Amino acid sequence: MVAIQDIRSQLTGLKHYGAGLVGVFVGGTSGIGESTAREFVRYAVKPRIYLVGRSQEQADLLRLEFQTINPDSQIAFIRSDVAQLRNVDAVSEKIKAKEDKINLLFLSAGIMTMKGRDETVEGLDKKFSLHYYSRLRFAQNLLPLLKNAAKPPEDPSVKPLARVVSVLGATLESPVNLEDLDLKKTYSISNTANHAITMTTLAFHRLSQTCPGITFIHSQPGGVNTNLLRGFPGWIKFAFDKTAWMLKPWMVPVQESGERHLWASTNDDFGKESVVLVWQDSKAHTNPKVDTMITDGTMDKVWEHTEDVFGKVCKEGGKY
Repeated sequence: MVAIQDIRSQLTGLKHYGAGLVGVFVGGTSGIGESTAREFVRYAVKPRIYLVGRSQEQADLLRLEFQTINPDSQIAFIRSDVAQLRNVDAVSEKIKAKEDKINLLFLSAGIMTMKGRDETVEGLDKKFSLHYYSRLRFAQNLLPLLKNAAKPPEDPSVKPLARVVSVLGATLESPVNLEDLDLKKTYSISNTANHAITMTTLAFHRLSQTCPGITFIHSQPGGVNTNLLRGFPGWIKFAFDKTAWMLKPWMVPVQESGERHLWASTNDDFGKESVVLVWQDSKAHTNPKVDTMITDGTMDKVWEHTEDVFGKVCKEGGKY
């Protein structure tokens, strides 16, 4: 594990990326997204931050806090339910109207739930959409701005920075059901987790083929004390609260998780790669199953399916 003291000392080097870094944090008003955005504000020089979430009240509190941490920061909030892809498109257009580059697209919006399949008006399961389709739609929509950020700056002393980070389950990839990629027929909590995790890594590899200079990072944060249990019944939350102390030695404090994710989002070594799988130890890992799925055609089938969903929902305005 990379020592947190080393990470904190290296984060002070964010100034080498120059002033005016732009970060978009989807799911940035809670949990790991909020924590990472806070550290971005702390260490970056005159950053511009877009927080995308559902709570105006929480966003207002964060705006005040972040501007206290860094008075030179600019904080904007876009309220949206990004489980719906057409909302993702609307948010993306708002950002593109104001910015010509994005240095960091940080994707962490998600839910934990024991419900069965819960479809949005667009025909996608809400959890699956938040964990995969919505995030990939943001990445696809904002690629032009990320590509601009990847270009060498005019000042040779400033390094380019262009990263996409999805916080989910890196290294846990396993074979997917190619006959039911959207899980309309074989939905379960475990199948949804596996498909979202595996399809994320494969889609990142597919996108990276045409995006030199952009690093796609899939992270597995491990146990972090966030509010993801908000979708569970009260008795489960109560039971967890009473037993959480036993898990504490294996839990990462949410502030530390934010620091580790910002470090992964900005360190030079990861920037040399096109796709990086980062585990909770903040080190890059590999999964041989991913290599197999890239070469056996699974990656291409996953991307074909993803574009089919985007076409029917976003371009045609229909339901998948």
